[in-house]
Amino acid sequence: MSELSELSYALDTFYFLVCGILVMWMAAGFSMLEAGLVRSKNTAEILTKNIALFAIACTMYLLLGYYLMYSSSAGGFLPSFGFLLGGENTVDAVTAGGDDAPYYSMRADFFFQVVFVATAMSIVSGAVAERMKLWAFLAFAVVMTGVIYPVSGYWTWGGGWLAEVGYSDYAGSGIVHLAGAAAALAGVLVLGPRKGKYGKDGSVHAIPGANLPLATLGTFILWMGWFGFNGGSELKLSDVGSANNMAQVLVNTNAAAAGGVILALILAKLWFRKADLTMALNGALAGLVAITADPLSPSALGATLIGGIGGAIVVASIVTLDKLKIDDPVGAISVHGVVGIWGVLAVPLTNGSAGFGAQVIGIIGIFAWVFGASLVVWLILKAIMGIRVSEEEEYEGVDLAECGLEAYPEFSVAKIHGGGGGRPAGGYAAPAPAGQPRTE
Repeated sequence: MSELSELSYALDTFYFLVCGILVMWMAAGFSMLEAGLVRSKNTAEILTKNIALFAIACTMYLLLGYYLMYSSSAGGFLPSFGFLLGGENTVDAVTAGGDDAPYYSMRADFFFQVVFVATAMSIVSGAVAERMKLWAFLAFAVVMTGVIYPVSGYWTWGGGWLAEVGYSDYAGSGIVHLAGAAAALAGVLVLGPRKGKYGKDGSVHAIPGANLPLATLGTFILWMGWFGFNGGSELKLSDVGSANNMAQVLVNTNAAAAGGVILALILAKLWFRKADLTMALNGALAGLVAITADPLSPSALGATLIGGIGGAIVVASIVTLDKLKIDDPVGAISVHGVVGIWGVLAVPLTNGSAGFGAQVIGIIGIFAWVFGASLVVWLILKAIMGIRVSEEEEYEGVDLAECGLEAYPEFSVAKIHGGGGGRPAGGYAAPAPAGQPRTE
């Protein structure tokens, strides 16, 4: 019995670590997606943000965040304060048997959880791209990953008050994705839109991405990484029921992404009369976000429909936010926030143990905390150090202003023509309404 317990422990620990590695691979996906959807003059800076935020998230969660999220009493609003990780499980504890026996390493749990924190922060980087100061963003990342995310994470996965009211969120449509989008929305509102994005007459000027092949690669990397994101959230693999559950989760995750692509592409064709690639990419991500709240309960066809609705929602949301002059270069607020809400609300449709009331309370609680706390931090950073680059730096590109180098120096218009700066071209945007020209 003891040998069997140790074997199960080793298998579940290994499974947890591999899933964590897949989620870490999503950092590469976000980097490639955002690098493809911003203008070429801002590529090096967005890549710097992505690798730096990952390092900051890992460090802050180690120092503080993990303790806040998982070391507090059940049902509370305020987490306990402490630092660093606790001790590791002993052989005696693993082989003792019973319901309280641990079935994976504590270090494996930390590793799996820390890459989720980085995912939430990655959502913010794309939404504030092309006009935010690098060091202001990194300062916010310290607070977001060390305090803001862990507090609402404690309310849910840590056993706090939202867990007590029955809020259900299998892998984090609300806990991770809505939280990241709420922080991004607060930053975007304080920051303001990019220059030239909106006309004085209310028109929306599309700003095309610099490298759509790179953005497509990033989407496929995220799609692959999501199998670890959702599959690892089963938390166990070493028995028949858990193994079957993980297989169902992966099938549903894949189906939802496919449904998101198809519905987004169809709606884009009907609405804009073009098969817009950026909408297809966002449709895939929307399908993944939508199913993340419960990738286990639906049938494969049900997951396809949930993801498909998410794909349709994201197209409508991107256009709506543009009409409201909320400038999100990569569509992160729509993909992770608006569709994250849909994913949370969809849980009771297939999971009889979840209720709409608890889901709504969870949405309101997570959004109110993360948006409110983030807004305060953004405003403090704005007052202390400023969060937006100058108009000249924005025109020239934040690569040179913030990083002192260019991602594509051989293709610089400045070098080709001997002028300053480089054209303000490339970057995400929803398709311009029919008859409205794209501008650069």
